[in-house]
Amino acid sequence: MNRETAEPSVDTLPGPKAEERVAYHGEHAATTTYVYDFVWDVTADAEGPFCTDADGNVLLDFTSHVGAAPLGYNNPDLLERMAEFDLVDPLKIAGQDFYTTAGDPADVDFPGPAELMDRLADASPDGLDTVFLSNSGAEAVENAIKVCYDDTKGQYGITFQGAFHGRTLGALSLNRSKSVYRRDFPEIAGIHDAPFCDDRTCDPTTCSCGFFAGDTSQLRRMLDPKRGYVDAGEVAYLIMEPIQGEGGYRFPSASFMREVADVCGTHDIPLVVDEIQSGLGRTGEFWASDGYPIEPDVITAAKGLRVGATIASGDTFPEERSRLSSTWGAGDIVATMQGAITVDLIREGGLMDNAVARGRQAVETLRDYDLPGVTDVRGKGLMLALDFAGTDLRDAVVDAALARGLLTLGCGTRTLRLLPPLDVTAREIELGCSILADAVRAAQN
Repeated sequence: MNRETAEPSVDTLPGPKAEERVAYHGEHAATTTYVYDFVWDVTADAEGPFCTDADGNVLLDFTSHVGAAPLGYNNPDLLERMAEFDLVDPLKIAGQDFYTTAGDPADVDFPGPAELMDRLADASPDGLDTVFLSNSGAEAVENAIKVCYDDTKGQYGITFQGAFHGRTLGALSLNRSKSVYRRDFPEIAGIHDAPFCDDRTCDPTTCSCGFFAGDTSQLRRMLDPKRGYVDAGEVAYLIMEPIQGEGGYRFPSASFMREVADVCGTHDIPLVVDEIQSGLGRTGEFWASDGYPIEPDVITAAKGLRVGATIASGDTFPEERSRLSSTWGAGDIVATMQGAITVDLIREGGLMDNAVARGRQAVETLRDYDLPGVTDVRGKGLMLALDFAGTDLRDAVVDAALARGLLTLGCGTRTLRLLPPLDVTAREIELGCSILADAVRAAQN
């Protein structure tokens, strides 16, 4: 496959081989998400945003595996660095019980868990110098709230309406997006919520989401010593996505973020920032929170990092041995190597600047199309979204785009999201936008 000339080429989706594979997979797999019957052939040609399915269809993947593959498919720089490593067994070790090394940390060819943690601490705000690695984003969130409960001895947590933080029981308690995630599952007690900003240009006088009301914000009123209903001294943490993902790609205003930061500062409440989808250069900053007037006390990361990570100050983490632990935590040598190399390529390869330029190109191109039924086009770096007049139209566009060879994803109730790889080219953005525009027009009929 020549990435410079590749284009989507679709016969039938799903094709007969894909249908056969889906049926085979479903014989024993528990029912889960699976947005569409796309079956990636891992042995076929793929590079950048282009991949091949089981029937030979070539698709343009503008989801980057829901942000889990920030460099797209078969990134040559990543593969070249990893190819030099003679793989060993076991590749997944009991990482909380054993250390690993591949030589002098100052000149190591094959970065592992320690090197990944060093890179994350270096990329994070001052003071966030300690990392706990885990398997997934949900585990990263679980550990974040655990260390906050332990550090503050508080009993309450605050989340935001529309939030999504994972699917383990603790993380589920923080979710305020779709009811299917939480319904009938037990929850952590004492979790309160506040409205999340849905107007990226608002200030306290123009707020329409309900966060600012009267002479204050709902968050500040909730914690007010005289008229509030939550004892601020008992709040262990406030957790937020700097940009809501599953909740509909909601980009908050600077006024909203300043108020959150000020309230947390006033009451000395630890601020946990969930960067699982928005981090690692996706918005043009290494962490999306770097672009907002907030100072995280804890950061959670995963997806494109290839492992889960909870990042905070050493004082925030418990000192007691075995207070935090996991058999497989930090133990996947290949995943941590991929994560470390991914961080290097993002920071050294100009990919955050590319995310800003290509994201701006995508937004301008889609707005210029003036597409029927599209009520908003927005983005921050390569975290891009289109709002539609309704859910049915949005879903029809996702289907029409797939039929034309473009992979997209829905979120919220009427939003379509795009997450092209961070090294996406101007040609690929133009191609993807053109296909999406055709899909939008076709879905009107």
